[in-house]
Amino acid sequence: MLYSEIASTLKKIEDTTKRLEMTDHLVELLKRTDREIMDIVVYLIQGKIAPDFEGIELGIAEKSLLKALHMASGIPYDEIEELYIRHGDVGIVAEDVMKRKKQMSLFSEDLTVERVYSTFREIAHKEGKGTQDLRMKMLANLFHDAKPLEARYLSRMAVSRLRLGIADMTLLDALSIAFGDKSERERVERAYNIFPDMGRIAKVLAEKGMDGLDEIRITVGVPIRAMLAERLRSLPEIIEKMGGKAAFEYKYDGIRIQAHISDDVRLFSRHLEDMTEQFPDVAEALRSAFRGKEAIVEGETVPVDINTGEMLPFQVVSHRRGRKYGLKEAVEDYPVVMFLFDVLYLDGKDLTLMPYLKRRDALREAFDVSDRVKISEVLITGDPKAAEEFFNEAIDGGCEGVMAKSISEDSIYRAGARGFLWIKYKKDYRSEMSDTVDLVPVGAFMGRGRRAGKYGALLMAAYNPDRDMFETVCKLGSGFTDEDLENLPKIFEPDVLKERHARVDSKMEPDVWFVPNHVLEVLGAEISLSPNHTCGYGQIKEGAGLAIRFPRFTGNWREDRGPEDATTTHEIVRMYEMQKKVE
Repeated sequence: MLYSEIASTLKKIEDTTKRLEMTDHLVELLKRTDREIMDIVVYLIQGKIAPDFEGIELGIAEKSLLKALHMASGIPYDEIEELYIRHGDVGIVAEDVMKRKKQMSLFSEDLTVERVYSTFREIAHKEGKGTQDLRMKMLANLFHDAKPLEARYLSRMAVSRLRLGIADMTLLDALSIAFGDKSERERVERAYNIFPDMGRIAKVLAEKGMDGLDEIRITVGVPIRAMLAERLRSLPEIIEKMGGKAAFEYKYDGIRIQAHISDDVRLFSRHLEDMTEQFPDVAEALRSAFRGKEAIVEGETVPVDINTGEMLPFQVVSHRRGRKYGLKEAVEDYPVVMFLFDVLYLDGKDLTLMPYLKRRDALREAFDVSDRVKISEVLITGDPKAAEEFFNEAIDGGCEGVMAKSISEDSIYRAGARGFLWIKYKKDYRSEMSDTVDLVPVGAFMGRGRRAGKYGALLMAAYNPDRDMFETVCKLGSGFTDEDLENLPKIFEPDVLKERHARVDSKMEPDVWFVPNHVLEVLGAEISLSPNHTCGYGQIKEGAGLAIRFPRFTGNWREDRGPEDATTTHEIVRMYEMQKKVE
């Protein structure tokens, strides 16, 4: 299969903002793809060479890519660099360079999908002395044979900036239609939720059809997409929603981790990032405390004070994240405790379809409690006063609040889903908007006065999973330190766009657009109706969306969350409704 087929499809997708049209283009490509390379094609249209949890990155810097373009085209490096400064998009630069390239070879070959994929895999695995030069030469060989449009997407993929609106949900729609029909969509998503490897799912569907999905099972070493909670404002309301009785667990202020335990231990964040190297002490403690052969468990990794044993705020554990050097010292200086709260798989059995209380019993039996591995505190009650007392104990102990969990027979673990089987209730929930939200920056407004030459405010959005869009909810300019403001342009530089991203819905026009990529924790005074923002537009009042008034950055970059894990439009709407009830 020629890579040009992928490139032409990506161009069609780039030229539309309509999800249905994107889906149609993907379906057309999937239907004409040979099943032997179906997984490869799906990875490439995602801009990947492997599923996220494998953590394989190309690691090509812009400068190396520009040098590879110089090697392939013969155009002076200075000219290519000037083009990049002008356009700010390696894809446009590569396309332009390939149109004007001076070294015309008589021996160029058409690029195949297999060659592009194998070359990128080889580039990603190159290590040792002279690696950068080797990677550059391999990339130059691809550019040598690439047509201009192919070069656009090859270069963007090389620097991990494909910049298209192809989200997982859109791909799942396309796979459902290509290999079945829309009625099978839930079945495809279930398979993806327990085995989030889109390439593998696509290949199984291509080879065996919908019945092949029965072979997709929970596998130790492959992270399961996390179950998520809804919010309610009062404990009596929560108990009523739960049918008169619920299990209340401490909501620890740490990093949610899914641990896969077998002969070794692998730790994954909620965003499916492999965090094993950052928490070697947690892996070791879990292996020592576990009584069985293999398991998948979830828990919260919480920093503790080495002197008092008291729990510390979430931000403390960030000192250990992303470190390549000094990790041993960081482990000693910032010790953590793993509070386990669920087990999803145990010694060959999938427990996700079991009720919560049975999973909880299995969790207790599977582990020896130690100073580093504990089982989360829980209270089963239908008494609001008892729940309130338990909530206050949680706050006093350094927690964020409590999680209420259904104890009914249908209280299964719904991987990748948000619902009222779990409800979170956090501290200071009862006075206006005192709970924080996690929002995605989708653009920036240039600063004035002391902030001249820097970003003065960020345009923030909530995620609407029904539309697979990011809907604006506020302009965020407060809470940033001088250091934050200095660093913002550097942090967002890889995400800058000249035009609005296809998955962003905005009435506002910032000075700079971003790829939705980061998540920031924000606290506001209240939620109000706004004709200027698109979050929940028309849901409360015709011609109005919802806006967060007086938003302030808490200082917390939610590195443990991807953009699709941000606070949802549904949650913002519910928070507004709860706020109005209190008023």
